[in-house]
Parts: sequence; structure tokens; C-alpha cells
Amino acid sequence: MAFSDQLTKLAARAKELEDRAATARTKQKADLQQDVKDARDSAQAQADSLRQHAEDRKDKLSAWWDKLQQSWNEQMATIRQDFDKDRAGHDLKKAERASESADEDAEFAIDYAYAAIEEAEYAVLDAELAHREADDLAGANASS
Repeated sequence: MAFSDQLTKLAARAKELEDRAATARTKQKADLQQDVKDARDSAQAQADSLRQHAEDRKDKLSAWWDKLQQSWNEQMATIRQDFDKDRAGHDLKKAERASESADEDAEFAIDYAYAAIEEAEYAVLDAELAHREADDLAGANASS
């Protein structure tokens, strides 16, 4: 998939998230619980797909991307376990603390995604520069 196609897909997904977040405030609890389950399943499927993609391209990806992907999966598993534990057996004070913590987690996840987009921009531009440098070297070798 071309970079522009991936970026279009990313922008569409961000817009979908924005729309779902806006409508979440008006949903019934049961519907919201189902949306949370669906989002979690989708996130897990994406993580699995990313892991498989990294595994399939291990010989082509930089080693640090592979390490980052593995670390990401481990962190997400820990976070999801903590979410589940926080949801179990709430009293009012625990529920209020859990909701505040969930807000902080959501804000940080968005900040993290923004930073990932910044890194993606760097990677895309760096890849284009690498292609140009290779083309320049090929041109210099051809004229020698």
C-alpha cells in the first residue's frame, strides 16, 4: 500500500473515532458496553495484524520497530488487564477514581497516537530522502 493510501486510511480512521466519541455521550450504557467490547476486539485484531506484519517483514524492518511492536503488545495487555480489574466491584468512590483514570488514559492514548503520527511523518519523509539519495548515487554511477 502506498504511503498516501495509508495516510488516507489513517485520516478516515481518526475521523471515525472522533464521530464515535461524540456519539458515545448519548448512548445507553448497554450500547456503550458493546461499543467498548467491539473497540477492544478491533484494537486486538489490529495489534495481531501489526504483529504478523512485523513478523513477516522482520528481515526488512529495523530491529527497533520490531522491539517497539513487541513492547506495545505487552503494554496493551497490561493496560487491558488493569481496566478489567478497575471495572470489577466498584463502589462510588472507586468508580469515580476509575472514570478519572480512564479519562487520563484516553487523553494520553490520543497524545501517544499524535506522537506516532509525527514519527510516521519523519519515517515517510526519511524514506523519500533515502530513495532520492539512492537515485542520485545510481545516476552518478551511470555517468561514471
